[in-house]
Parts: sequence; C-alpha cells; structure tokens
Amino acid sequence: MNITTNGEAASIDPSTVQDYLISLGIDPLRVAVELNLDILPKAQYQTTLLKEGDSLEIVHFVGGGA
Repeated sequence: MNITTNGEAASIDPSTVQDYLISLGIDPLRVAVELNLDILPKAQYQTTLLKEGDSLEIVHFVGGGA
C-alpha cells in the first residue's frame, strides 16, 4: 500500500496509525499526526487504519529554551 509521510512516498503493509508510528521508531505519545489535512486525535491512533493514498504529516514535539 502506498502512502505519503511528511512529503515522502512510502510503501507499507496495512496498519493502524499507531502501529505505523511504532514501526518508524516513533513514540505515539510524543507526536501530533495530521491525516489527510485533519489533525488526528491521539485517542484514534490505535483504531484508525491507514488506506491507500493517505497522506500523513508527523510533527515531533521539541523541548528546550533559553
């Protein structure tokens, strides 16, 4: 199945958003996900199945300051 992640084409096995994030080595609790231009609530990561042609933007939270 083909999707786009942060502007890059990716070929993946069917999975949920949460499983996909984990497969990328990303902690689902530390990112925000936009799926097809809509913010996906964290509560839906585990139940939302990715589909052919989906577009994901994954935003990492960065701490720090001066």
